[in-house]
This record gives sequence, C-alpha cells and structure tokens, in this order.
Amino acid sequence: MSQPNMVPVEMNNNIGDGDNNNNGNNTTTTNNDMNGGIVLGDEEIDSANTSENQEDGSDHQDPARPSKRKRYHRHTKHQIQEMENFFKECPHPDDTQRKELSRQLGLDHHQIKFWFQNKRTQIKNHQERHENSQLRAENDRLRAENHQCRASIAKAICHRCGGKTAIGEMSFEEHHLLLENTKLAEEIRQLSLVMPKCTGKPVMNYTLTPPVPARPSEEIASNRREVYGSIGNLPGSALRVKDVDKPLIIELAELAMEELMAMARLDEPLWNIGANGTSLALNLNEYTRIVRNGLGPILNGLRIEASKATSIAFMNHLDIVQSLMDVNLWSNMFARMVARAMSHDAILTGVQGNFDGAFHLMTAEYQVLSPVVSTRECYFVRYSKQQGDGIWAVVDVSIDHLFPNLELKCRRRPSGCLIQQIENGFCKVTWVEHVEVDDREVHPLYKSLISSGQALSAERWVETLERQCERLAYIMTQNVPSIEPDGQIMITNNAKQSLLKIAERMTRSFLTGVATSNGDIWFRLSGNAGSTVRAMTRKSLNDPGRPVGVILYASTSFWLPVPPKTVFDFLRDAKNRTNWDVITTGGEDLQLMSQIGNGRDSRNCVSLLRTPNTSQKKMMMIQETSTDPTASFVIYAPLDVTLTENVLMGGDPGNVSLLPMGFAILPDGTAQPGREGGSLVSAAFQVLAEKDPSARLSFSSLATTENLILKTAHKIRAYFSQQTV
Repeated sequence: MSQPNMVPVEMNNNIGDGDNNNNGNNTTTTNNDMNGGIVLGDEEIDSANTSENQEDGSDHQDPARPSKRKRYHRHTKHQIQEMENFFKECPHPDDTQRKELSRQLGLDHHQIKFWFQNKRTQIKNHQERHENSQLRAENDRLRAENHQCRASIAKAICHRCGGKTAIGEMSFEEHHLLLENTKLAEEIRQLSLVMPKCTGKPVMNYTLTPPVPARPSEEIASNRREVYGSIGNLPGSALRVKDVDKPLIIELAELAMEELMAMARLDEPLWNIGANGTSLALNLNEYTRIVRNGLGPILNGLRIEASKATSIAFMNHLDIVQSLMDVNLWSNMFARMVARAMSHDAILTGVQGNFDGAFHLMTAEYQVLSPVVSTRECYFVRYSKQQGDGIWAVVDVSIDHLFPNLELKCRRRPSGCLIQQIENGFCKVTWVEHVEVDDREVHPLYKSLISSGQALSAERWVETLERQCERLAYIMTQNVPSIEPDGQIMITNNAKQSLLKIAERMTRSFLTGVATSNGDIWFRLSGNAGSTVRAMTRKSLNDPGRPVGVILYASTSFWLPVPPKTVFDFLRDAKNRTNWDVITTGGEDLQLMSQIGNGRDSRNCVSLLRTPNTSQKKMMMIQETSTDPTASFVIYAPLDVTLTENVLMGGDPGNVSLLPMGFAILPDGTAQPGREGGSLVSAAFQVLAEKDPSARLSFSSLATTENLILKTAHKIRAYFSQQTV
C-alpha cells in the first residue's frame, strides 16, 4: 500500500522531475477521506505516490535495469498539525507564505507546495464523490418514477367511458362521442329494467357499443341526464378535475402549445387578409393540411372564428405573462372583453419565481358590451411556457369535453399569444384567436358584427392590451401631460395621478353594467318583448367607491348610420353635450377645467368638467374618452364638489363615490375596404334608485330610468338622422 505523508527527495535534486511526477499522480490518492478538513493522523496524506517505489522493489524487477530508489521523508505530527491549521485559514498559500512555512517547519519549499496541492485534491475528490452519490440516487428515483408514470398512463382506463385515456389513441371528438355513447347505453340499460315491470313485455336488447367496464354504482345517481346550461349553474365541486384526468389535460395543453406556435409564426397561405381589410383570417383548408393532429372536427351547430394580429406593447414581457396567468390581473386588464373570470385549480405552478410550465384551470365569460348579446362561457386550461431568451407563449384550450353535462356555446381551440421582448421596455405580441361558437340566437342588431368575427377578434385583444399598457404608463409617470384652458387652475402631478385612478375605477365599474353576464340577474324594464333595455340591481353597503343604497343598472343598444369615429367625436365634445345629455347638465354647457392625457392619441384623455361660475347648480364631472381601431368609449360620472376639491389638494381618491354612465361604440361589421360601415352604440346608466339598501325598488324608479335612457338614445339617433339627410 502507499506510504502516507512521505515526500520523495530525488538524489540528483531534479526538482522538475519530482514536481511532474507528483502532479501527475495527485488524483490517485483517493483512499484517505478528509471529512471536511478534520485533522487526521500522520499517515493520512501522501505527498507523492509510492507505487513506483513498490514496483522498483518487487521481485519482478528487470535485472537488466539499474536499481533507482527514492528516499522518502515522513512528516512529523507537529508539521502536519501546523499545515492543517494553516490550511483552514488559507487553502491557497502564495510563494511567500509557503517559504515561511518551510522555514518554520524545517521542510523544503516544494514539500509544502505538494502537501497543499494533495490536500486540496483530496477534499475536492471527496466532495465530488459525495455529490455524485446524491445525484445518482436522485436520478435513479426520477427514472423509477418516470417508468411508473408511463406504465400507469399506458394502462389507464377512462373512469367515465371505459376507453383509453391517452390522447394519441383517439381524437377529442371521438372521446366526447364515446362518453355520450356510454351514457346513452347506460340509460337504455336502466330503462330495460323498468319497462318489463310497466308493460309486462321484455325489451329487445340493442348492442350499441362493445362491452366496457361497469361504472361504480355511486356514479349512477339517476337514470336521467342533468344538463347545466351555464357554468354558474354547476355545483361548486363540479368543475374540479379529478387526478386521473390531469395527465390528459397536461398533454392536451402541450399539443395546444405546439399548434399555437405554428399558427403564430406562419403567415400566408395559412392566414389571409380578412373581410375588413385589416385583420388576418384563417384559411381552414390550409389549417387542416398543416395541423394534422388537431382537436377533432367542429362540433355540431358551432361555427369557426379564427384571427391573428400583432402589436407592440409598452410593458415588460414578464409583466404581460403575469397579467395573463393571474386571473384577477387578466380580467382587469381585459375588462372590455372579459365579463368575469375565475381560477379553479393550478395543476402545475411552474418554475419557482415565474410561470414557466404553469397549468391553470379557468372559467371565463367573454362579452361584446351589449345587453342584447349573451356572453360566451368557456372552461379551459391556460398553459405558459418560455420558448427562448425573452420569448414566452401562453395558450388556452377548452376542456369542457371532460364534463359531458356542461353544454356551452363556445369552445376554445388553441388560442393565445406569443410574447417577444424587444428593446427599451417594449415587446412584440402576436395574438391568435381560434374558437368554435354557437351564434344562431344573436340579436339582429349584432348579427353582422358577430358573423364577421370582429367582435372578439385577435385585433381587439392586442388593441386592448396596447391601450391598457398606455394607461398604466401614464398613471405611473412622474410628469403627467395636461391642458388647463386659460390657466384657470393649476393641478399638481399627484392630483393628476389621483384623477387618472378615479377614471380607471369609473371605467371598470361602467363595464360591469353593460353586458348581461350570467353572474347577475337581468330583466326587461318594460313588458314589451321587443324592448332592448335591460336592467339589474345591486345593493351597496360598505363600498367607499359607491353611494349607500340600491343601485339600478340600465343599458340599451341602438344602431347609427355613421362610422364609429364620427359618433365618438360627437359624444366626447363637451359643446355637444346639451344635444343628448338629459340627466347631468340640466341644459347648461360644462366648462373644461383640465384635460389630462393618458395615451399617445390626444383623444385618449381624462377631463375634469364643471358648471359655469354663474350657474346656481354647482357640479363637477369627470369624463374619460378612449379610442382604438376596434372600439371607442365615452364614460363620465358626476362628482361631489367637496370631495373632488379635497382630491385636488392631495386627498384619497378612493373616497370619491361614483355612479358611471356612458357609451360603448363598436363597428357594425359591414365595413369593407373603401366603404365605411355604421356604428353599434350601447348606452349604460347607473342610478341610485333607493338610499336605503333594504328598500324594495319602486315602479316609479324603474319607469324614470327607462324613460331617461330611451330619451338619450332617441336624441342621439335624431341628431345623426338630420346630419345624414
């Protein structure tokens, strides 16, 4: 065996040869564990390998070779202890320190050098062996777990239909049909047991499907199928996914991500110019050819809507990913299109610190901002994945096929966005919308818009994202731009930011009272079945942003024969307000106190208005006007004069109560290249009907509100009828 702590000393003082021999054999001294640097005996560290010396002294030595032995020096315990103590303080001594040690310990300078080299090598080898042992054990554990999961998936049987659960074995349409077939077979079996008792005749046995494993008796609650018309009607636990379905959902989402990446990166011939000349529409024939492993055929009665759009947003790419994966941030950012949303489960949360590899189960209602158009409900999985340095993708795909009792009118095929970071805080967003919808019961006013695919197109999503990024940037800026006509007042930057926050809250509140979400109970204000006015009530108790009492929400929609830009410019101009406003102004013009910009377009702004000083009715009003190529908004609310003045002096903007009113303006879907179409306008009012939250809504409140909203719509229609004559 090797001789520990012995340093070869060449008789011919050939230091170079001794150094090379020692360095070349450092790694062979692996039988001495250092245990983290604890001092061991004087026979624990080799300063050189002695196997060569053993070979020289063996019986098999060639007698023709001259004998050449090395003389070894064994370190004393004192020398080892001193070098151990120095090693703890300094594992890499320099030349001066080594010479000082050699003088103190009576050793050669190179002996000190070799001892420290070997000591470091032994500690490193020991650590590597320990780490390799841990990694090997973890690798074995993961390999065994992987084999177990693969075996479980290969043998898994669908607990509903008895068929295979692997996605590659059948299309999702086939899986859905198999579930339906199994349920029908079960109903027939149940009926066959009941019919002989009632008729006295046996029932013919129809073989509909191959035999499948019988379902547990507790799953057969009754022989009648209960169908839920909407997500809101489902029991609380009905949307929870069972563990057996989670591998299926993950594989489905990964396939959807592959399809989204292909659709986002390809252009013609997969995508062609749409009917409106601006957005891109999907070539279904090319899609069928390229995407061979899709999600099966279109469900009966549903129609395909597919579009693609690209935009540049002023927001960090990781912030956009977070806004999409956090259901509250997502529903707030896209409040124009998302009536309500809920996250039900996080199958995987992704890498710690970001959303790479996260799978979230969500439900959402998508709205068109009209009381006469039903929302689109979807139940889907949302999956985010980092595709490269500064590149992320987020995809949605419906999983309602896992819930046969859930019959929705909208199904999301792979839809989402590809987000690519570019310089100066901007990012490029490519959005793909691909859905199946049932629009057979759409109101005639919105038939053209819905059938054109523009109502919830990819262009609307990216334009809304770009607009919201602008608004957030202006709220956070240190120098908010504004215009104060004639220098009437001077508003500080903090006061401007407070007014922008009030406007943001006002807009969100307004959007909740336009479309008829399934989460609220809406009703017609009159018994006329043809009336387009819808209403609902909510009680306000402890919300500092709303007055206490019963709040009546009312909205209606109407068509105008002029393009949206014309309608928007008319409604936003304070000089035209007396032509249509029958509630707030009392026939008086309003003066502009300040106009605060919150977008690159000067028409995107927040205005603070008030009645003239000569007026007996002292009133202030906040108004936000917002426009993009797909939609425009004019939203306003009366303000309490005292509270508003307090905000301008630095007070809390959250204490200002708001009852928003306004208009959402959409194209009617008939525009074509070279020809403008008309406008679809939804007017919505919020009125404090009763100051007592426990009071019942009176008939006079309903009649007054209906009269006001219809009168407003009539005056606007009359104005444009005169202009187009």
